Amino acid sequence: MNELLKRLGLSQLARALPTIQVPATVQAVLAARIDRLPPEEKTLLQTAAAIGTEVPVPLLQAIAELPEAALHRGLAHLQDAEFLYETRLFPEQVCTFKHALTHEVAYGSLLYERRRVLHARIVETLEEMAGDRVAEQIERLAHHALRGEAWDKALTYCRQAGEKAMARSAHREAVEYFEQALNALSHLPETRDMREQAIDLRLALRAAFGPIGDYRRMLACLHEAEALATALDDSRRLAQVLSPLSLHSCIAGEYEQALVAAWRALELALATGEIVQQAGAHQFLCRAYYHQGNYRQAIDCITQAVAALEGMPLHERFGGIFLPAVQYRCWLTWCHAELGTFAAGRILGEEGLRIAEAVGHPASLMTAYNGLGLLILHQGDLPRAIPLLERAVSIGQDTGLLALSALYAEPLGAAYVLGGCVADALPLLTQTLEQLTALERVDFQARCSLSLGEAHMLAGHLEDAHTLAERALTHTRAYKERGNEAYALRLLGAIAAHRDPLDVAQAEAHYQQALTLAAELGMCPLQSHCHLGLGALYARIEQREQARAELSTAIALYRTMEMTFWLPQAETALAQVEAR
Repeated sequence: MNELLKRLGLSQLARALPTIQVPATVQAVLAARIDRLPPEEKTLLQTAAAIGTEVPVPLLQAIAELPEAALHRGLAHLQDAEFLYETRLFPEQVCTFKHALTHEVAYGSLLYERRRVLHARIVETLEEMAGDRVAEQIERLAHHALRGEAWDKALTYCRQAGEKAMARSAHREAVEYFEQALNALSHLPETRDMREQAIDLRLALRAAFGPIGDYRRMLACLHEAEALATALDDSRRLAQVLSPLSLHSCIAGEYEQALVAAWRALELALATGEIVQQAGAHQFLCRAYYHQGNYRQAIDCITQAVAALEGMPLHERFGGIFLPAVQYRCWLTWCHAELGTFAAGRILGEEGLRIAEAVGHPASLMTAYNGLGLLILHQGDLPRAIPLLERAVSIGQDTGLLALSALYAEPLGAAYVLGGCVADALPLLTQTLEQLTALERVDFQARCSLSLGEAHMLAGHLEDAHTLAERALTHTRAYKERGNEAYALRLLGAIAAHRDPLDVAQAEAHYQQALTLAAELGMCPLQSHCHLGLGALYARIEQREQARAELSTAIALYRTMEMTFWLPQAETALAQVEAR
């Protein structure tokens, strides 16, 4: 027991043990010591405990309402008794509780009403002392307002603390503050203003849940907000709810339903003249069209979103997870990557990255690195693409944005596959697919399955590759993801072409089906890969004229789009055909 007390800093008590009957628990020891303090010192210690484990002395003096001499005399005695110790003198004197347990017991010795009054007084004092620098004390004000049951202030400060946490991508912390704000709101009169705040807080919570992947709680918040907005007949807020509801439909693979919600949100935003909401609705339309493989329509929608915010500050998030100026450009780069319009996409991707780097916002940086990296990957510039994609994933891991990391890991795995680093790609893509499945992210599962299938194909695991490709094909047809369907067909063609003996009929059929669909959707890079696959297939079975035609087309497309990674492969294959 002596050693335990010494570790807790109670060396005086340890020395006195031979003459004292020791209570059963350390908490009881501490409580007994506090009770034996002179009344003025006990009150001072309890007041310090209400402030927190770190106690700014000017704040303590203002709360305790003691003369300076009495205050410092009391603090000196509490330090001698090893309850507190001084940790800082400048810019203000700060004392700290010797141990967290000491603080806990001292705080617990306060009666409920006394505790509440102290916290409320701390709020008022902090406000007076902070002046126009209240923002620097938001978290502390939120903490004390809640415990002081100053519900109107708790609502304000918890909401502001949540917004501050969101700004630095501390999303779990933001969730806690927004939920505390909702708790404070439940204690206030049910006016229209309070109902409006109830909607806004649920929208804020929805945004905070996103990066940590808690989609079910996100959806619950949105449905609650939708019911409140409908009851209030609040068109502006209903539009704010419908746009993210569109996102959830996308996550579930319900793309037609997503389009209905986004078009309705756009209609309401146009009627109310809300420019930011118009831009948001266009962005969610873009998402749904992208997943359906309608890349041209997606570009049209997201271009309108960018135009709607022209002239507005690029660093504004407007309550969302990302900077729209970055996120919208990312969607544009993704679409341009599929169409092979790389020059236009690169300009937009680099613009987005410059904006994200200037602001230093982690979630937006992830998006910018991913968007530009994916576009460059599609063009085949691996030395530039891989560092960008790795940076996107590492930011997510470093900042705890694991749900976003799962979304952005697939292009990195695909880059490793293309670079021949199958040993790196297989575990990364396997884990990513498991995460996407656990998160119920229907919208990104097929593409990840296909990248994993390609990795297995290159590793010689043809049956595993075929299973993944067939599963992805079934998925894409069930959810009408036509762009991903074209990728699945192309992979099935490649797998058939890798078999021994060669499955010519299956390879040719799948390549042709992929080519037809890719051409319909304008997916020029995928078309070039299909022509290359068909040309190599025809060369192997000595159909030289067909091989020459397919390879020549692939070479022309690769040159036009400056896809130099695959160009030498196609040129070599054509030279071999010509030499026969």
